[in-house]
Amino acid sequence: MGLSTSEAYKYFVLRAQKIAVSHGYEPINWEETFNEFGGDLNPKTVVHNWLGVGVAPKVVERGLRCIVSNQDSWYLDHLQTTWEQFYLNEPLANITNPQQQKLLIGGEVCMWGETVDASDIEQTIWPRAAAAAERLWTPYDKIAKNPNEVVYRLANFRCLLNQRGVSAAPLFQDGRDPPIGPGSCYSQ
Repeated sequence: MGLSTSEAYKYFVLRAQKIAVSHGYEPINWEETFNEFGGDLNPKTVVHNWLGVGVAPKVVERGLRCIVSNQDSWYLDHLQTTWEQFYLNEPLANITNPQQQKLLIGGEVCMWGETVDASDIEQTIWPRAAAAAERLWTPYDKIAKNPNEVVYRLANFRCLLNQRGVSAAPLFQDGRDPPIGPGSCYSQ
């Protein structure tokens, strides 16, 4: 066929989409496909925005659906990202058209395995994933605009996880850092 690498990739993705759609499936593609050849994607495509802000508004403007999981805000293996940053990440940022907002179908926090094992996976995930979950499940007009309004609820959830045997990390530390000292799980 004499295709370049990028042409071969485009051919593969579009062919795989055609096959998936012919069997009644809706394809989900990483945002790179949208960035490289978004105009050629099947209209049933869901674009998974992970590289950062700015792509989701372009995706929904073209009429495609989108899932957001910005690596700068919702990647659990980025240990320096605080629960406040998880909570304040707004998937609808720069999407003001109500019809386009409906095309943003959700979000996802991502946990990659390169930096965890069985000894630290739970505290790498919790409670930061819970902060993102509240963000996604709460209607926009009811979302707390200040993370301080969420602290008590999230601390309570962390204690509940700990009581049930889930090793959720302290709220006021980065990623999976241990508590600063002894004390109630509510104050760590």
